[in-house]
Amino acid sequence: MSGAALDRVVVVGNGIAGLTAADTLREAGFDGELTIVGDEPHPAYSRPALSKALLLDGDDMASHELPPTGHGATELLGVRATGLHLDRRLVTLDDGTALPYDRVVLATGSRARRLSDLPEELTLRGLDDALSLRSRLAGRPSVIVVGGGPLGMEIASGCLAAGSRVTLVSQGAPLTVQLGSYLASVFVKAALDLGLTIVETGSARIERREGSARVVLDDGTVLDAEILLTAVGDVPNTDWLAGTELTAKGGAVPVDSRGLVRPDVAAVGDLAAFPTPYGLRRIPFWSSAIEQAKVAARALVRGDDAPPLRFQPYFWTEQFGLSLKAVGYLPLKGEPAYVDGEPGGGPALMRWSHDDGTGVAAALNYRIPIPRLRRMTQAAS
Repeated sequence: MSGAALDRVVVVGNGIAGLTAADTLREAGFDGELTIVGDEPHPAYSRPALSKALLLDGDDMASHELPPTGHGATELLGVRATGLHLDRRLVTLDDGTALPYDRVVLATGSRARRLSDLPEELTLRGLDDALSLRSRLAGRPSVIVVGGGPLGMEIASGCLAAGSRVTLVSQGAPLTVQLGSYLASVFVKAALDLGLTIVETGSARIERREGSARVVLDDGTVLDAEILLTAVGDVPNTDWLAGTELTAKGGAVPVDSRGLVRPDVAAVGDLAAFPTPYGLRRIPFWSSAIEQAKVAARALVRGDDAPPLRFQPYFWTEQFGLSLKAVGYLPLKGEPAYVDGEPGGGPALMRWSHDDGTGVAAALNYRIPIPRLRRMTQAAS
């Protein structure tokens, strides 16, 4: 691609990855025709806020809004990409439009994995999902949340704070797979103290009985409630890339250290699997999408002169009166070294060391600048 024309860039996806890619393209000097395609009719918004502030704070209707952008792109919202034609360098849309490109950014993210095709099974993935759930919670309905990861626990926390009776169904102890047993136990205790009912099971399925959907556990126990939500992972939105041979097992798009699939194609955000110390991995965090998009956009403009991704995961969650910020690769083994604070769920600054020498730093209900938290990971290694 060296010396090839760079007049038109198409960014497919209007989430934070696509938005950041568009802004960074401009910062890197691209002044040509820029088009952003988004399947939602809404401007880009903060997806993490949907299960945090938007549900937890009944008065904060603007918590999901992002600052105005300056990329000056043509935004095609409410349309979906249906195909990528690498030989002709075209992106086709479901309204019949064909967009030519010199470079393209794949940033279509992921969608909620579902346990059934029943309409009673709700998920929380987009803004419309969150607004609908928020409205329904006004009546304080009983709620079942299936999924004991961070999203499931955040949803359960928000529903509980809204006054609902909430049961969380988890495959094993909640948050253990994502955070490790030590931090998970702190959150589980806080959740139980606030009245959350936790049901552990090996598996769960959803079935319809007598006109409503119910959760059936592995031992045959049946649970029902007025609202049934699932938060059991995500699936990369890469169906539209069928036939391109860009996707790997599981639907992710493998990329190099600069976020490129090939010199004229970048993939960023939840659909991209990028190099980490533990091999190619998807890390569907907000901060991950931002960092990937910055690197990939610069690489599309500058090629090999652009720096590679030097990624250090940053994760945060707010639930059941607790706020956690963590830098480094999760989950964590064993107990932490306390830099400040002490065990018991109060404000604390902690660090761990992995067997491979990498470090993790975490702040629980503790105000600390993120750059300092990042520096602490070096002290932990």
